[in-house]
Amino acid sequence: MTNNDILQIALKQSALDNHCDAQDFQKEKNVVVVSKEHPGARKYLTLPFACNLVSYGNNIVASVQEEYRDIVTDYIGKYPVEHCFETPNMHVLNDALQEKGLRICFMAEYFLPDVNRLKALECPCEQKVLHRADFAQLYTPQWSNALCEKRKELDVLGVGAYDNGKLIGLAACSADCDTMWQIGVDVLPEYRRKGIASALTSRLALEILKRGKVPFYCAAWSNLKSVRNAMKSGFHPAWVEMTAKPKEFVAEMNQ
Repeated sequence: MTNNDILQIALKQSALDNHCDAQDFQKEKNVVVVSKEHPGARKYLTLPFACNLVSYGNNIVASVQEEYRDIVTDYIGKYPVEHCFETPNMHVLNDALQEKGLRICFMAEYFLPDVNRLKALECPCEQKVLHRADFAQLYTPQWSNALCEKRKELDVLGVGAYDNGKLIGLAACSADCDTMWQIGVDVLPEYRRKGIASALTSRLALEILKRGKVPFYCAAWSNLKSVRNAMKSGFHPAWVEMTAKPKEFVAEMNQ
């Protein structure tokens, strides 16, 4: 795959997720659409969205329920694209949505591989490719970024790092949709800052591409360790999302 092939696949997936056209993300003007469920959307999404803002850098595509259309349209039309995803401007949207029982909940940056930079990085430990059957005993807290117990049926492929037979690092991916697999990675604390995470991430990304799928990586913008790992592993920032959820959902997450 070329970088453009990868981008086009990501755009098409974002279109399925947000009930819009892939070319909407590359327009100069903002686009507001009504969110709907789609069988091809990423499996972990709860659809329809109340309010989800997506930008690949050119504009904002807002996927919303009809009752929030005017609020969101006014907001994204008032501020520059990049400012709509950060404070202080974000408070304007949050305040308006809060009157409707919603609050800003998720903010994330998504990364795609740069095939011109992606390569298998050296690892100081033995590596082994793992499959679904190998994960059965690994749904424990230390591997909770790489694997998800709530959706274990989606975990399909991984690469483990071993020190004398002991698993000390794990990158794994979930088949979140038909064309794109999401990577997560964990390394035991005493083995960090040795290049293991980036070695596992880059190796897994290459394994995913061999299988005809697009690897992608998600991080909070403030999670510098994760962002640095993505960049070192051969990924680059591709798009950002900001999602509002019912205030009860946000309160429960804050417990």
